[in-house]
Amino acid sequence: MTEFQFITTSIQKEIGIVELNRPKQYNSLNRQMVREIVEALEAFEHDEFVRVMIISGRGKAFSSGADIDEMASDDSIRLELLNQFADWDRVALLKKPIIGAVHGYVFGGGFELALSCDVLIAAEGTEFCFPEVNLGVMPGAGGTQRLTKLVGRTKSLEWIWSAKRITANEALQYGVVNRVVQPELLLEEALKFADTISKKPPLAIRLIKESVTKAVDYSLYEGMQYERKNFYLLFSSEDQKEGMKAFVEKRTPQFKGR
Repeated sequence: MTEFQFITTSIQKEIGIVELNRPKQYNSLNRQMVREIVEALEAFEHDEFVRVMIISGRGKAFSSGADIDEMASDDSIRLELLNQFADWDRVALLKKPIIGAVHGYVFGGGFELALSCDVLIAAEGTEFCFPEVNLGVMPGAGGTQRLTKLVGRTKSLEWIWSAKRITANEALQYGVVNRVVQPELLLEEALKFADTISKKPPLAIRLIKESVTKAVDYSLYEGMQYERKNFYLLFSSEDQKEGMKAFVEKRTPQFKGR
């Protein structure tokens, strides 16, 4: 892997781990850090050995949001020329599962990064918030869209308008996170779930992710047609033959991602 300035990366078994590493700044996201996160995820995406990815943060917070010092003097033309959110958009193109293991502050851009994950595990005591309105702006990396898809229009407006801090348990109640665990067990639980997914057939995992993602935007009929084509496609894979043969032979399948 490339040497990074603001993140660290590692591989455990078949799991690629990205850790945000600006603990003194509560992992606030400057542009270089976002670029590094995306580059690391894309490297894991193209690594045939890695089957699942985890994003977590070092220190007392997952991420306190955007680096305001970096953005304070920006204007709309500069942001347009920078194409401010181009790197963020690349995350949505990743095919492998991404698990977020979050703790402490998950604010602003950090909340948007968390919402870009496929599954979220939160430590008890975690707080989620979109504080942008207090700065005279609004979420810009998908926050208004992804949160609304999860919790609905009225609750999304309430949270974003008020800049309310959402507890981990409230986030669990509204389906923002999948589970809440003791802080000391956060990475262990993320690795345990990632390990479970890594043992499944990679092509099926990939097409399930695509189909579920399409369900958010498609009509029921369109989504079912997309699902059906992916179902048929998997019958061309070696893993489908291996999975069904192993079932008949009453043994554990050995999936290879082909």
